[in-house]
Amino acid sequence: MSDAMPQRDRGHAPMPSSLPSYLTSDPRRRPDPATRELARGLGWFSIGLGLTEVAFGGAIARWLGMPRAAPVIHAYGVRELIQGAGILGSSDPTPWISARVAGDALDIATVLPGLEGHNPHKDNVLITLVALIGVTAIDVVCAQNLSGAPLSPSRKVRQDYRRRSGFRRPAKAMRGAARDFELPPDIIGPEAMRPWTLTNA
Repeated sequence: MSDAMPQRDRGHAPMPSSLPSYLTSDPRRRPDPATRELARGLGWFSIGLGLTEVAFGGAIARWLGMPRAAPVIHAYGVRELIQGAGILGSSDPTPWISARVAGDALDIATVLPGLEGHNPHKDNVLITLVALIGVTAIDVVCAQNLSGAPLSPSRKVRQDYRRRSGFRRPAKAMRGAARDFELPPDIIGPEAMRPWTLTNA
C-alpha cells in the first residue's frame, strides 16, 4: 500500500509561500488618519531614541547600573534609526512597526537583569521598564490597526473598471439599436397613457 502512495504525499510538508499578513508590506492599506499619524510619530520617536542611544549609550548604561550593556545599547540605537527610517520612508509601515514590537521585547529582556543583585540603580531600571512597557503597548496597538486596515482596489482593477461601459458592444454599434423596438400591446400602465405611448412608439 505504501508503494501506491502518491509521490507528492511523501516527505516534508511544503513551506508556506508567503509571510503572515502583519509582516507583509501592502501599499494598498488604508489606515485611518489617527493610525497614520501614530505610525509617523513612532517613526520620529525611533529616530530620536536611536540618536540618543548611539550618542549616549555609555551614560545610559551607567544610569541603569549596567555599564557592561553600553555596546548593546549602541547597537539598539542603530536598530532604532533603521526602523525609524523604514517607518517614515515606506508606503506601508506595518512590517516596520511590527519590528518595533520585537525590538521592545529585546529592550525589556536587556534591562530586566538590572533588577537582580545589588544594583544601586534599581529605581532607574524600574522607571525604564515602565516606559518600555508603555511604548510596547502603543506599538502593539499601532501594528494591529495597520494590519487590520482595509485594502483599496489595485490600480489594475481601477483601470479595468474605467474601461467598462456596461454595453456588450461599443457605443457606436449600439447607437440606434432600439429604433425597431415595439411595445407589446398588453403593456401594463395607466389606461389614459396607453394610446399616447403606442402612438409615440
